[in-house]
Amino acid sequence: MSKDGDFKITDSQKIFEELNTSREGLTSEEASNRQQQHGYNEITEKKKSILLKFISQFWGPIPVMIEVAGILSLLVHDTSDFIIIMILLLMNSLVSFWHDHKADNAIELLKQKLAPQANVLRDKKWVKIPSRELVPGDIINLRLGDTVPADVVLVEGDYLECDESALTGESLPAEKTKLDGAYSGAIVLKGNMKAVVKLTGFNTYIGKTAKLVDEKKEKSHFEKAIIKIGNYLIVLAGILVAVIIMMALFRHDNILETLRFAMVLTVASIPVALPAILTVTMAVGAVNLTKKGAIVSKLASIEELAGVDVLCSDKTGTLTKNKLTPSNPVSAGNFSENDVLIYACLASQKDVNDAIDDAIFKAAENKREISDSLTFYKTVNFVPFDPVVKRSEAEVSIHDSQPFKVTKGAPQIIFDLINDKSFDRKEWEEKVNEFAGKGYRVLGVAAQLENKNWKFIGLTPLFDPPRDDSAETIKQANEMGIAVKMVTGDNRAIAKEIAKKLGMKSNILEAEKLNSLATHDLEDLVENADGFAEVFPEHKYSIIKLLQKLKHFVGMTGDGVNDAPALRKADCGIAVEGATDAAKSASAIVLTQPGISVIIDAIKEARKIFQRMNSYGIYRIAETIRVLIFITLSILVFNFYPVTAAMIVLLALLNDAPIIAIAYDRVKYSPKPEKWDMHLVFGLGALLGSSGVVFTFVLLFIGKDLLHLNTNILQTFIFLKLAVAGHLTIFVSRTRGPFWSIKPSKLLLWSAVVTKILATFFAVYGWFVAPIGWELALMVWGFSIALFLFNDMLKVFFYKHLYAR
Repeated sequence: MSKDGDFKITDSQKIFEELNTSREGLTSEEASNRQQQHGYNEITEKKKSILLKFISQFWGPIPVMIEVAGILSLLVHDTSDFIIIMILLLMNSLVSFWHDHKADNAIELLKQKLAPQANVLRDKKWVKIPSRELVPGDIINLRLGDTVPADVVLVEGDYLECDESALTGESLPAEKTKLDGAYSGAIVLKGNMKAVVKLTGFNTYIGKTAKLVDEKKEKSHFEKAIIKIGNYLIVLAGILVAVIIMMALFRHDNILETLRFAMVLTVASIPVALPAILTVTMAVGAVNLTKKGAIVSKLASIEELAGVDVLCSDKTGTLTKNKLTPSNPVSAGNFSENDVLIYACLASQKDVNDAIDDAIFKAAENKREISDSLTFYKTVNFVPFDPVVKRSEAEVSIHDSQPFKVTKGAPQIIFDLINDKSFDRKEWEEKVNEFAGKGYRVLGVAAQLENKNWKFIGLTPLFDPPRDDSAETIKQANEMGIAVKMVTGDNRAIAKEIAKKLGMKSNILEAEKLNSLATHDLEDLVENADGFAEVFPEHKYSIIKLLQKLKHFVGMTGDGVNDAPALRKADCGIAVEGATDAAKSASAIVLTQPGISVIIDAIKEARKIFQRMNSYGIYRIAETIRVLIFITLSILVFNFYPVTAAMIVLLALLNDAPIIAIAYDRVKYSPKPEKWDMHLVFGLGALLGSSGVVFTFVLLFIGKDLLHLNTNILQTFIFLKLAVAGHLTIFVSRTRGPFWSIKPSKLLLWSAVVTKILATFFAVYGWFVAPIGWELALMVWGFSIALFLFNDMLKVFFYKHLYAR
């Protein structure tokens, strides 16, 4: 197959006839009819049915262990425990299924908001529509940064350069010209051409070869930390359960009964709610961010934001308004100000949503003589602005005269083109610096006239004012422990002036120094720099790499196709408003509003998520230590089983299922970047858990030796204490100060209240357990509340004296 497969066409008219279309595109009615015939332009993933999803809740390490415990109950002829275990297994599966389903729906909505757009000619007008609505015969426009939305044939324009490496395995960019084909999924690196859609959806090249495999998701730092906690708890449970089994063998206890109890005890120690809490917490946070103008494209990466301590931010359109206001041009030699504007317009394109080109045409429209002059020129060929060469170029002619070239772009790039002895580069560089010192962005304009040498025409200054909220947002970021570093392609003088207006320090580093200094010198420079000027795309990658080497968590904003490597490299890549599809696909977060204030909102939300996960980690460790060590010591020392197997499963449900409400808890974000501190998590968890063990033994002594309760009543007595005190632990772990310092969410509060009341009814009225009555139940409540208040004081002491941050 040729490089363009089945696409090579010898005559553009044939492709129009084949697809029953024309250069004027389709009407809305025609497009609607074709969509019914061909379907949507998408490769849909085969989704698991809801029934299979529900059934899958009964398969996996945790549910299988519960099921084995149920089977062991039958083998020892304990039918009541078997029924309880199976009912609780069903309820646990329902809770997990419901929360997973809700999270999937939320994620699906976020994906829809990130759907790529296509610039299509419909009803003789250029409009933007979702790429999935394209049909064969549509005329679309492809330009730098676009992802080709379908298999197309190029029908108008000079050339495209496409990255097809993900499709063909060819690492070098593929050059495309008129009548060549371009594949769906290719990224446009250079050029601007019109194309006709030939194949869509599963009929495309990638659609025919697509294999629907589950994407292997890389775990975030936070997920890895939570898994460490889970592994720690499982190992601890394994050791203690092994001790119980060995003791049972030594004492010649019923081995089946011991195995059943050990199995259930292991289940109780495993963080059953871990997957659901992770998914729901992140999904809830992502939905909240969407409301604020930030769409999360990689769900797990929202957590990485909590640790970001350096934010490398684009200047144009992010720190500034990207609403360029032109000032009076400065002409060179015999050229006039009008000449500068005329040539600048010739090197620009209308109606392509380019801020610089729009500003230049707006300035020209205010002068009728310029507008009239432009009507005499005809564009023969046009090369759009390329961020690598930093200029645009057009070949134009007046009537049928010999064509000549015009260009506009970064002054230093235009100066390099000039080969004219009368041109005083130093003088013009001083003019550029003068404008830059006032915050103006300056474009150089040149033309290739009679002798084919480039002739300097002049400068056109443009001013891009800072956004109204940028200075306050940067101040807020600094207060949150985040260093904001400006990254701009403008020269150092402009960057320093904008930094001054934004209240930033003005230690601006020229990006070219990144290529000329030794690594150790660079690290110090990059660490202390407040921004980087004259930056090319490859510099962004180097800047991030150096900052990460210095142990920083780096957030990076970008919008162009050439920003994609840097956005992927960053701990959290952020595609700003109006970013190309390539930048969006490489980013963790996509902004739908201009500016960086929404990024700060995202970081606050991520830090809140961290707080919730941290609370859960401490709670889970404390609970496991409290239950496991108490039960193990009771069996080893007193040869007494303080709770039954059914009670343990019931405890797991009562404590873990409602804890999913922590995803909706009200928390305060940390004033500093967050990083997992396992000494804190394990230290405080162990302290609270050990306190619980001591207090539970005190209650066991009261029930056994002072109240002389029989075995069945005593087990229910202990069960109620473990249930009530267990859920109160989350209200201890969720704050650093006293428990009342941050008001919990209503959902978390009422989930705790309802489950504790339910546990009390089980104990008082003897639902599947021996009844203890209200008098003993109230005694347990009073004891548990006293433990809760003691643990809260213990926690405050821990943070104040044992763990000072």
